[in-house]
Amino acid sequence: MKQPLLVTCLLLLSTACAFAQDSKSPFRRSTYIKVNPTTLINELDISIEQELSEKLSLELGVSGIYTDYPDYLLSKKIDIGQKKPDISTEQYVDGRGLGFRAGLRCYLFSARDGLYRAMGTYFEPVLIYKKVFYPNEDVVINDDKYKRSATKDVYAFQILLGRQITKDKIVFDPYIGLGVRTKVYRYQNFMENNGAAQSNDGRLVSVLPSIQLGIKIGLKL
Repeated sequence: MKQPLLVTCLLLLSTACAFAQDSKSPFRRSTYIKVNPTTLINELDISIEQELSEKLSLELGVSGIYTDYPDYLLSKKIDIGQKKPDISTEQYVDGRGLGFRAGLRCYLFSARDGLYRAMGTYFEPVLIYKKVFYPNEDVVINDDKYKRSATKDVYAFQILLGRQITKDKIVFDPYIGLGVRTKVYRYQNFMENNGAAQSNDGRLVSVLPSIQLGIKIGLKL
């Protein structure tokens, strides 16, 4: 009787020691760099995610905008009764700009929860700011040349739900979400009025809901 009892006690003690060591093992923070291929039609979106704890990480992103063609489609081709800025097609197509994004990602499950099928599921509020510069266009009135100009500021808030899947060093990060987006257009145009050039300085604010659906692909550093 003593030998089986001794073996059982040793097994329980070794299991308890292993669990204690695992619970006290330091968390190894990982860093991820990702690209969003679903936005390549108009911008290159790169983000870096830094883990802060097992269930919390900080995600920062920057985007280089090389055309504002999607906004052209929304404002020129889709009419839902919204006000439209006085910006030409060429200005939309040749618009350039930068965007910045910050999000606090909350993972719902960790490795300690044992729910391996659901690991990587997260909830993330995101703040976004973008600035787009439209190229100047020459306007000739009575042999005098004037320049029409325009810019756009974008302020957005999103709530995303996604699941980040890591296979070796490759990361797949599909997500869906809802948000609200405010666009502020500022433009200056010139037109002829009774033989004289008349300046038209405009400002248009557009507030609309938004739906997010995409995937980010990257590497675990």
